Amino acid sequence: MKLEGKVAVVTGGGQGIGAEMARALAAEGARVAVADIAIDHARSVAAEFGTKGLAVSVDVRDGASVDAMVAQVVATFGRLDILINNAAVFELAPILEITEASFDRQFAINTKGTLLCMQAAARQMIEQGEGGKIINMASQAGRRGEALVGVYCATKAAVISLTQSAGLGLIQHGINVNGIAPGVVDTPMWDEVDAGFARYEGLQRGDKKRQVGLAVPAGRMGVPADFRGIAVFLASIDSDYIVAQTFNVDGGNWMS
Repeated sequence: MKLEGKVAVVTGGGQGIGAEMARALAAEGARVAVADIAIDHARSVAAEFGTKGLAVSVDVRDGASVDAMVAQVVATFGRLDILINNAAVFELAPILEITEASFDRQFAINTKGTLLCMQAAARQMIEQGEGGKIINMASQAGRRGEALVGVYCATKAAVISLTQSAGLGLIQHGINVNGIAPGVVDTPMWDEVDAGFARYEGLQRGDKKRQVGLAVPAGRMGVPADFRGIAVFLASIDSDYIVAQTFNVDGGNWMS
């Protein structure tokens, strides 16, 4: 197994893509901490891994909470080798209707949270002296602006940029930082997205999901299981010579 002996943390791991990536790492032998502000969801996923699973409550907006997460993982499993920064929120509004509160919340979770978790994990990895892997979840929304998704797009563009900067800054310590940019993925979050588009574009519930699924060159929306392979690859020694890259996993939606 590719990750035997490794310890991973997946933020936002209680459902959707995060939960599936956590399962993929565990299947490859890693001990996995499922970190989520929704602790009941985290416990449910972590329970699948038996003694190799741990549920951790974390608010990625708060540095003290992030530091406590890392400390709990190290106290339980003795080390930290892999971080997947997956916690995120999505809010949709026309440019003229974006509120300061919405702007602040999305940047605090999606971008600041990514930075805080990278810092805390990297400090632990540097202390261990054996390198590590950090995987940041971006989005195809970070590759381009969208009229109704201005702030979310900006947060994910910032994640891509942070991934590049952190990748260059941390590789000297043997820590590979890379990212994943999903396209449209059928998760509980996309149900909220669909509802927002229905409201602002005068659509029926489900219409936007059908439209975007048909527009994907692969012919369908993604599903969380589509991210198992890339998560294991970027967490393993197979990606040791890959630095500061963000991989599109989107059925062909975006080419870069």
